Formats: sequence, C-alpha cells, structure tokens
Amino acid sequence: MENVVLTVHLLLALALIGVVLLQRSEGGGLGMGGGGGGAISGRSAGTALGKLTWILAIAFICTSMALTIIAAKNASGSSVLDRITDAPTPVEAPAGDLGDDNLLPPAADDNAPLAPSAD
Repeated sequence: MENVVLTVHLLLALALIGVVLLQRSEGGGLGMGGGGGGAISGRSAGTALGKLTWILAIAFICTSMALTIIAAKNASGSSVLDRITDAPTPVEAPAGDLGDDNLLPPAADDNAPLAPSAD
C-alpha cells in the first residue's frame, strides 16, 4: 500500500511541476504590479491551468499526509534513543595472548642478536 501511495505522490509532484511551469508568468513577484490579479487578491484562479494546479496541490498534500500516517503505523512504539540505550554492550577482548589470530608481528626483543645477513 505504501508503495502505491508513494508512486502516486511522485507522479503528482512531477505533474504539479509541469503544470506550474506551463502557466503564464504574471510578472512582479507575488502579484505586485502585475495588473492586480495575483496571489494576494481574493479572486480564485480563473484559468484551467490554475484550477488544475489547485487540484494537484490538494492531492499532493493528501498523499503527503497519507504517507505520514502509514509511516507512523509502521513505526515501532519506541523512539530511536530507546533503541540505542537498549542495545547490548560490546564484549571486550580478553587481556593477554590472542593466540594465532593475532595479525601483528611479534614485538622485537632489544637484547636478541640480529640475524646474520645473507651476503
């Protein structure tokens, strides 16, 4: 169900972007100086693209809320911080000889004679 709503949500986002880009620019940001009929005026959108933009925007918000509700239902009852504090503590390695699993070379002995060179 979540995948279906997410797919519809993405298609709505792309359609909304396309419809907004197709609309004619009114000039003057937020309707200022562009003939008085912009986003600030009380008139609703009169064109078909304007109405389609509102429909797509409302559908986009509805799918956003649906995805939020689905995600809340799928979430567990605990928070992320609870899961961190409930995590088991790591086991420390025993002090001493690690046996054959030790990848480090043996420590050099300062008093040991040097190996003869093969000249």
